[in-house]
Amino acid sequence: MNSRRDHLSASRSEPLPVVIIGNGPSGICLSYLLSGYTPYVRQDAVHPYPLLQRKLSEATGVSILDQDLNYLSEGLEGRCQSPVALLFDALQRPDTDFGGDVESVLTWKCQKERAVPHLVLGRNLPGGAWHSIEGSMVTLSHGQWMGLPDLQVKDWMRRKRRGLRNSRATAGDIAHYYRDYVINKGLSPNFVSGAVVTAVKWGEPEPTDPSVLDPQPLFQVSGFLTSKDQSPQSFSLCARNVVLATGTSDSRARLDIPGEGLPFVHHKLSALEVATRAGTVTPASDPILIVGAGLSAADAVLFARHYNLPVIHAFRRAVDDPGLVFNQLPKMLYPEYHKVHQMMREQSILSPSPYGGYLSLPQHQLLLFKEDHQVVFRDPGGGQKVFGVSLVLVLIGSHPDLSFLPGGGTQLAVDPGQPLSSKRNPIDVDPFTYQSTRQQGLYAMGPLAGDNFVRFVQGGALAVASSLQRKEARRPP
Repeated sequence: MNSRRDHLSASRSEPLPVVIIGNGPSGICLSYLLSGYTPYVRQDAVHPYPLLQRKLSEATGVSILDQDLNYLSEGLEGRCQSPVALLFDALQRPDTDFGGDVESVLTWKCQKERAVPHLVLGRNLPGGAWHSIEGSMVTLSHGQWMGLPDLQVKDWMRRKRRGLRNSRATAGDIAHYYRDYVINKGLSPNFVSGAVVTAVKWGEPEPTDPSVLDPQPLFQVSGFLTSKDQSPQSFSLCARNVVLATGTSDSRARLDIPGEGLPFVHHKLSALEVATRAGTVTPASDPILIVGAGLSAADAVLFARHYNLPVIHAFRRAVDDPGLVFNQLPKMLYPEYHKVHQMMREQSILSPSPYGGYLSLPQHQLLLFKEDHQVVFRDPGGGQKVFGVSLVLVLIGSHPDLSFLPGGGTQLAVDPGQPLSSKRNPIDVDPFTYQSTRQQGLYAMGPLAGDNFVRFVQGGALAVASSLQRKEARRPP
């Protein structure tokens, strides 16, 4: 990848066709498709959905990238709102939601003539934020659902002599799998690690054939390269298309209350791991305060319980709120999370239960943190409670950091008047190309477009690759 750094800093006479910002699963999958790897339906394959099978049989021998994605995905239903995400998932995992094990109906051909030159810029190693997650944590999704095209996780783990835990993989294994995927598929020349993008600007369309009625704007992508043994090196790229694939884990959500900047208040689970290893928190310490009612908070509870650390677990929702993630997960698939939910329900100040060392504070609002490690809450009745704690983890979600875009990217959202949110207010994109409805040539995929699971981000890559290949094919020679 060092040659890619040189290539990045070199001057260019022509703009790059595509720059992808973000090197997590979304960016990796798109790079795979743009590198000429092309999906076809196997000739011997029969899809278990009769309607989809009939549509596929109408275009035998035609790549999925060249077919009408709107037509193919019409009528599909599943655990995602994106029609193309459902389509690609149905092709790769035909009946997985029904417990079946029908193999993928796709076969992959390497057709270099279809490749679209591109660069993938990422702060971390390929795999993105997966390298920042505590390695022993298991994935929410089944291990098989974390896989990318044409390399199943179970096959990779078998070669590494690793195994799944209750059908799920550890975050460390998945990060390693993504890094290996880039190498094994020959994608490394397209990836630049340690690349921090600071600005993306769009300007005048590039000079082109006068007969083109709707010329495309050019983008200027600027930033710097980080290195352990070198000073930061600035770069500036010109591109015809930019794909946003940064995910949403860059900026941790904050409570915005007094004392949140004190040194014992943290916003990442890794802080608890560091404190445990250093011995600064022990079973004899004051309790750890975990704030939040999502899966990250549950992971922190499980981690603390494993090391017998006393825990106060505070959250603003009611335990039986239908919007609580625990009320949406099948108990048989996620027993450990339902154990945490049971603890949240049963172990409170008014209702002692067998879970010694754990205290649940539902519907409590944090008011402030004090320098002497005291924390102050407002309880459901409007009164105040004060607790002494050793360490605080505020795990209430994260927001995308698109500060490199004009206006922080808010004008690209479905509701430009509200903050960007992967769940409530994603970037507004065309559902069959993932191109921004507000800016031609700008694409968004993965959580930025509302696809929050690795299993479904790959459909976005299919849609983007199909759109970009068609654009490049229409360009004059």
